[in-house]
Amino acid sequence: MLPIPAIVTRRIVQSCMLCGVLVLAACAQPTADQASRGTFDPYERENRKIHEFNRGLDRGLVRPVAKGYDTAIPDDIENAIVRFAVNTSLPSDIVNNVLQLNMRGAIQDTARFVVNTTVGLGGLFDPASEMGMPAGTNTDFGQTLHVWGAREGAYVELPLLGPSTTRDTYGIFVDLFTNPLSYVIESPENLVITGAGVAAGLSRRSKFSETIDQILYESADSYAQSRSIYLQNRRFELGGTEGSTYTDPYDSIAPAAPTLEDPYDQ
Repeated sequence: MLPIPAIVTRRIVQSCMLCGVLVLAACAQPTADQASRGTFDPYERENRKIHEFNRGLDRGLVRPVAKGYDTAIPDDIENAIVRFAVNTSLPSDIVNNVLQLNMRGAIQDTARFVVNTTVGLGGLFDPASEMGMPAGTNTDFGQTLHVWGAREGAYVELPLLGPSTTRDTYGIFVDLFTNPLSYVIESPENLVITGAGVAAGLSRRSKFSETIDQILYESADSYAQSRSIYLQNRRFELGGTEGSTYTDPYDSIAPAAPTLEDPYDQ
């Protein structure tokens, strides 16, 4: 029997993890009237169970690990790892921009990737921003499906991954395969990219700890709050074409808090 390449094995495992969710999500599609009302959540009972699982995982593992990571790692090194993770995600953004026929975005992301990979030592530094180049487009296949006319579908909370929709769940599945670096860099070297992505996630969890804790542990209904925030932010990212006028979901939680800006979204 021929040996199965490690990258193929990894893709098979990743695909299987999402297959069950995809089958579930594909069973329900909102009518135009349902979509216009805002929230389509036919799986609320199941979603709430998954939400409690995710919340318990965050409380018992993710939050303490994120705090420990942020405390143990110097800020300069932590920021360099985040920049590296952002840079290695750019090829996937380039692919999605091409699929969206957003050639301007594809060219901008390509230029940023080339500069930061070469002059910026793989993305550990960000000379592209210092040179005044546009920030990355930060797109994904869920947005590509939106551009192609796919409906949002049902709201779904995914184990480990959190809030999503039918369309974005398919997008997550496809994005497992859209980064060309995953085919160019072989195992175990490609684990560096995965590790950087996990580290960047821990950094964000720590940076926004106060707000996330308010949502998950201080809200009267953390599930409804998380769902509202995700859907409003996602629809706003996509141009507000599927929802009403955007309102800041954090206003009802902390009216005096300043507007949040992701310091790593470059």
